[in-house]
Amino acid sequence: MTILSSAREKKSRRQWRTPLLPQKHEDSGEGGFSGAVFNLSTTVVGAGIMALPATLKVLGLVPGLLMIILAGFLTEYSIDMLLRFGRESSGKGSSSYSGVMGDVFGCAGRALLQGCVVINNLGILVVYMIIIGDVLSGTTSGGTHHTGVVEGWSGQQWWTTRSFLLLLTTLLVFAPLISFKRVDSLKYTSALSVALAVVFVLITAVVSVMKLINGSIMMPRLLPEIVDQASFWKLFSTVPILVTAYICHYSIHPIESELKDPTQMKAIVRTSLALCSSVYVTTSFFGFLLFGEKTLDDILANFDTDLGIPYSSLINDVVRVSYALHLMLVFPIVFYSLRLNLDGLLFPYAVPITVDTPRFFVVTVGLMGLAFLGANFVPSIWDAFQITGATATVSIGFIFPAAIALRDSHGIATKKDRVLSWLMIILAISSSTVAISSDIYTMFNEGKVERRS
Repeated sequence: MTILSSAREKKSRRQWRTPLLPQKHEDSGEGGFSGAVFNLSTTVVGAGIMALPATLKVLGLVPGLLMIILAGFLTEYSIDMLLRFGRESSGKGSSSYSGVMGDVFGCAGRALLQGCVVINNLGILVVYMIIIGDVLSGTTSGGTHHTGVVEGWSGQQWWTTRSFLLLLTTLLVFAPLISFKRVDSLKYTSALSVALAVVFVLITAVVSVMKLINGSIMMPRLLPEIVDQASFWKLFSTVPILVTAYICHYSIHPIESELKDPTQMKAIVRTSLALCSSVYVTTSFFGFLLFGEKTLDDILANFDTDLGIPYSSLINDVVRVSYALHLMLVFPIVFYSLRLNLDGLLFPYAVPITVDTPRFFVVTVGLMGLAFLGANFVPSIWDAFQITGATATVSIGFIFPAAIALRDSHGIATKKDRVLSWLMIILAISSSTVAISSDIYTMFNEGKVERRS
């Protein structure tokens, strides 16, 4: 009897220690269509929206808007491939992005994907916190100080410093939200975050139309301005921004696993991407229309000056605060996938993190601490954000899904899959290589100029 019981316990432990076991919850299958759309849309619409008007300044209005739409279509197709190959792999216990990579490319492929997600998501969370810090406590750029909202209300005090405000935000906002073990538990905060993003879009559109009517702004440049070789190569630096704006692949399978009807996932993806693309196109158009050639890399930084309309100061505060709140509510969705993938990378043979409370607590606190430190001590994140987008992000969004389709371990890839997969890989690698080279070249030349001066 004792020997038989021992054998059963060993068998049970071996079943738990499979690295490709999907981390489903006991109450999975309760998620609805609208909640899934809001959660996915919240994952998509993050800090990337702030940089899209600046991509139009580089590409011009027409090519810029077309590239935003094209990136949306390619994202939809890459997600569709992940879903189809994921369903074929689910019989082997791989109902996650990392599980699909593990099924096709083994443990090395699974670890590579998880590493990219960790780099991408941690970088995004640091960006979110820095933007929130800039909005609340202000920032200095190019020798000019941009006053934060709280700083503007109270003046420069110890409680208006970046570190204190970010610590307060972490304890009062982030800590409760990242404690949820189910992504579907965040559907209400996700709906609110989408609404806040829409508020930002509507205010930008209304202000732009008002200034267009009174003749204080003109229609922006339609095509890119290429004056030398450097300006030509700079066009490619927009690719990481476009890819980062749509990245959400790591959230697809967790959301699908919680649906009552998983067959709805394709419609959920299309609905979400259509909503997000509409927000992106509208924001980019009116943001570039409003600020023109003065559009900054982070358009929120433009909302600290007189807009030339009544109640300009109030509108500036509403825009900045509403989007800071949006990022606070996006944060836990991105954090959910970050925690899941880091845990899978560090503990591939352990029980799911959702049933191991001590490990859940340690990983959560550790990751939150890293994001907090990064937001306080990284002086400038734009170049790093671009390099991350050109490496880990572009791999997650295009290279890995295309590689899965080309490997076609289940024999379901169509001719269209193969053609578009090669196209995505070629475009991703070439544009990312040029973008990284352009960034390094720019930083090197700026360093030489500073040393000479």
